[in-house]
Amino acid sequence: MAANKHPTTPRQRGPELEADYNRNPSLGYEPTAEVGFIRCLDHGYPTPLARWHCHDEYELHLITATSGKAFVGDWIGPFQPGNLVLTGPRLPHNWVTMDAPPGGVAERDLVIQFLHGPIEAGAQHIAELRDMLPLLERAKHGIEFFGMLRTAQEHWHRVKANRGLARLAAFCAFMAELSQCTDYRLLSNAQLQSVDSDAQQDQINVILNRITENIAEPLAASELAQELGMTESRFSRFFRRATGNTFTDFVNHVRVTRACQLLMESDHFIADIGFEVGFNNLANFNRRFLDIRGMTPSEYRRQAASRFGVKA
Repeated sequence: MAANKHPTTPRQRGPELEADYNRNPSLGYEPTAEVGFIRCLDHGYPTPLARWHCHDEYELHLITATSGKAFVGDWIGPFQPGNLVLTGPRLPHNWVTMDAPPGGVAERDLVIQFLHGPIEAGAQHIAELRDMLPLLERAKHGIEFFGMLRTAQEHWHRVKANRGLARLAAFCAFMAELSQCTDYRLLSNAQLQSVDSDAQQDQINVILNRITENIAEPLAASELAQELGMTESRFSRFFRRATGNTFTDFVNHVRVTRACQLLMESDHFIADIGFEVGFNNLANFNRRFLDIRGMTPSEYRRQAASRFGVKA
């Protein structure tokens, strides 16, 4: 059979799961036997490591050269040197360079990977480690930090240069700075803020489950307020404090986020996706999607195809 002369985007939809067995030191990984739960990685571009993938570890990822498109979960945006992102476990990601010189670049990425378990276990006995937990919770959605190129490079090299307790100390110093950083953004729309009590946390979780599990069904704030024994105005204040969004904006964000997943992982018609996630007509779907994502659903699908590092 003749070879296909017109390669197309691969039919792969989900991210490749990265595991220890395919972490080859020749690609820039530290040998697993030589490190603990904190692993450093550096590599250039192009590289087999630049692919749509996920893993069980958190990943702190610094770009030092080139620019292009970053893909973190359902988020798509530009990157350039200084782009610093912390991704949580199993959150898929890829950075696709679009301006690499003909010979590529020797260093594009400085990476630290680490596991959640040791930090969570340590925090039960070491109060200081608990300061890291809110940062890790936000990382489930991906966090982009700003203005930290030089600082992040210095921290990365200190972690890389050390082993044992000295590496842990250098890593904690880096995490402490990130935990205190206020110049960042979350790369996902649905992120809970603080609430006043466990009872309120339970209430908001029930509401969020209703929204996400019945995404296409009409759901009025007045109906939820009545179920919770609140006036509609009190419910609106409660919901905004808990989620950072009005009820209507939050529902639209959740629907658009689900639409992004379907646009990336299926061949369904765009109009059908809009109806599937709860928009009553294509024009409304396009308008809300553009407001939230800054591009149309068709443009999002086209750009999402390049998360594999090939043209759509």
